[in-house]
Amino acid sequence: MIQKSDDRNQKSDGAPVKSFEDLRVFQRAYAISLDVHRASLGWPQMEQFALADQVRRASKSVCANIAEGFGRQRGSGAEFRRFLRMAVGSCDEMQVWAHYAWDLGCLTEQEGVKWKREYVEIAKMLRALSDSWK
Repeated sequence: MIQKSDDRNQKSDGAPVKSFEDLRVFQRAYAISLDVHRASLGWPQMEQFALADQVRRASKSVCANIAEGFGRQRGSGAEFRRFLRMAVGSCDEMQVWAHYAWDLGCLTEQEGVKWKREYVEIAKMLRALSDSWK
């Protein structure tokens, strides 16, 4: 069981983090990943094996890197931080894909801005978590 003093590592009820699913940043990344997946399924057929696939992969990569890093953190905090940095990279990648999707007419301006803002915030949370982890 992980007990950290920083509230970013606490469950919303203040209990210690026992699983990656308890991390607020994971919960937020998972929620937007579901939105991304659902939205991309409605994109034009010609984008399903290109842009839509990339968007789905990148959004899920954020969640997967948090989970894998958390599983490895018991052996090494540095390893967890490495996976958090990869998740930040996937957040940055999602900002690029959101811009493409918006420019290509797959997303409305409102959706594109929402996705980009959400991934900026998730990246900030990941950096803060990484900085606070020993």
